[in-house]
Amino acid sequence: MIKAWLNALLVIGLSLSSVQSSAGLPDSPQVQEFMARMVAEHRFDKPTLQRWLGQAEIKDSILSAMAKPAEAKPWYEYRKIFLTDERIAGGVKFWHDHAGILSQVEQRYGVPASIIVAIIGVETRYGQNVGKYRVIDALATLGFAYPKRSEFFLKELENFLLLCREQNIDPLQPVGSYAGAMGMPQFMPSSYRSYAADFDGDRFKDIWRNPADAIASVANYFAQHQWRPGETVVLPVVAKTPAYRALLGNDLKLDQTVAQIEAAGVWMPSYLSRSAPAKLLAYQTEQGEELWLGLNNFFVITRYNRSALYARAVFELSEAIKIRYQAIPMP
Repeated sequence: MIKAWLNALLVIGLSLSSVQSSAGLPDSPQVQEFMARMVAEHRFDKPTLQRWLGQAEIKDSILSAMAKPAEAKPWYEYRKIFLTDERIAGGVKFWHDHAGILSQVEQRYGVPASIIVAIIGVETRYGQNVGKYRVIDALATLGFAYPKRSEFFLKELENFLLLCREQNIDPLQPVGSYAGAMGMPQFMPSSYRSYAADFDGDRFKDIWRNPADAIASVANYFAQHQWRPGETVVLPVVAKTPAYRALLGNDLKLDQTVAQIEAAGVWMPSYLSRSAPAKLLAYQTEQGEELWLGLNNFFVITRYNRSALYARAVFELSEAIKIRYQAIPMP
């Protein structure tokens, strides 16, 4: 059964990518070094590796996509991609369809159903768009033809081949995003191996077409990255003086405290602990700059995608879905 649906994914992926410019993997020292390491460290069979990598393709469209990520947009443009009525309605339907599983997972992991639904909604429109590239092509392209992040993607290619062996999957078949992310939650191979969950106990962590496994995998990812149940995620704040600008930065580290930000002239609600780690964030709107305060759970979301834009989009989508879900009775 696993082979059947993976074959279907391959056919879809190949049909969508058949018109794209591509080239075979070069027989370079870097490719030979990678194969030698896989044989020495993980005991892969070299002829089998040569067969797999010999069928991998370098895709120009993947390199083009890496050059123009959505996270380069200002907030007011980025927001429009995800905060749509269609995606909110889709989240409500997904929640209704899987309410029992979401309730069980929330109780087990402590991660709100609304956040889990929003992640799957942002990543793949609730499983409707899991990607069109063979994962091996995406990772080989970025590992061997994208020097800027070659080290990262070669490590992901290594993890992909390992997970295929562990889960008995043909590496030439799975399809995913242009970056090699897979399934409904768009896990990179290393995340799959570390956090994917077999919720229904069938011994296969099926994040491609099993909503239970996908939902539990997202929750496990958040729980393992120290999600704190019931805590505030992010909230808007207002600056009373220009001193706050010294606290703004592009890094995503909780290297400030509520007290430090308040001391820079930023209004803080009284219920927040002044010693709590926090980060002052600035978002560009069409009317000007907005200031928000990111707390622990906000930065857990950024571990999924290291972008303050992404984390706020997930949070706002989760709130919109939750409000509508609570207002609409289950069919």
